[in-house]
Amino acid sequence: MYRKTLPVVLTMLVVGALLASCGPQATATTAASGGSGMDALVAAAKQEGQLTVIALPDTWCDYGDMMKQFTAKYGIKINDLNPNGSSAEELQAIVANKDNKGPQAPDVVDVGLSFGPQAVQQGLLAPYKVSTWSEIPDAAKDSNGYWYGDYYGVMAFEVNADIVKNPPQDWSDLLKPEYKNSVALSGDPRQAAQAIQGVFAAGLSADGGDISKAGQAGLDFFAQLNKAGNFVPVVGLTGTVAKGETPINIQWDYLSLADNDTLAGNPKILTIVPKTGVVAGIYIQGISAYAPHPNAAKLWEEYLYSDEGQLTWLKGYCHPIRFNAMAKANKLPADLMAKLPPAENYANAVFPTLDQQSAYTDVITKNWDSVVGANVQKAP
Repeated sequence: MYRKTLPVVLTMLVVGALLASCGPQATATTAASGGSGMDALVAAAKQEGQLTVIALPDTWCDYGDMMKQFTAKYGIKINDLNPNGSSAEELQAIVANKDNKGPQAPDVVDVGLSFGPQAVQQGLLAPYKVSTWSEIPDAAKDSNGYWYGDYYGVMAFEVNADIVKNPPQDWSDLLKPEYKNSVALSGDPRQAAQAIQGVFAAGLSADGGDISKAGQAGLDFFAQLNKAGNFVPVVGLTGTVAKGETPINIQWDYLSLADNDTLAGNPKILTIVPKTGVVAGIYIQGISAYAPHPNAAKLWEEYLYSDEGQLTWLKGYCHPIRFNAMAKANKLPADLMAKLPPAENYANAVFPTLDQQSAYTDVITKNWDSVVGANVQKAP
């Protein structure tokens, strides 16, 4: 089922000219800029003693292990706010806590790519360049260091195989009557990056691959899905999939693969990359401009982009942003590579540019209510 080889997907990341940062420009700081390098940063971070992250479920890219390892290595306690929050909610938390130095103010964020320029425009991020900055592809980072790609995956169908006996293989299959009350998105498409990408991917399949029209086509597809009674307006999570409340969940491949491990066959989870409309998405890191623990935030970023941190993401089935450089340096363990999906799953993956993401995100978030009319809410 699995192969030990995986395409170097980032070579397909043709994102062209990204949106220029519209916020105040500044020269990014680094661990070396203070003169004493990592030793001084570690000491300053330990003195702060705490790091507040937001919207990091334990099973998302193996963040559970990532946080435990960071705390074990540096003795810094991590406070994880709103683990199942959306990208929009992460930025809202920074805004709401600008003057708050307590535990409700996030130090760092992990958001969808399109939210990076938005955060810069609002003055919400502080520039910082990690030690391995040169190994992050230029197309996946802000040149001033305000945000930088961390990992990526492709949109897939997570299927409860105990309930769905004939799993869908492509987006059009989801309209079949046999999937009544079965299909969900992993978030509210008016504010969650993952859900927005799911709508876009469906549209990309429906319109034959025209990115410029895929946002509207995705809305039309979900309107059909909702009218047919197949769409479940509940945020799909591990629990809702396992209970059969959302037996077909549209989410990133790495989350589905992690759920299969977590549930350990009860029920069996299938991860199906659709035949068409294969959309790859990058998430990004950024440090809050109002971080109560700025040094702990910088140290966290250094850890994430170290070999140890990147391999932890790979363990969680996410493709770390330094994948190409690490592959070239023979730093990718064969046992981890063997657990990744077949290479052909990624052969036709589309990496939307930041401009394209901005355009279809605008279409989807502003028109979901009028076109689809399904109020997606979290399960009680």
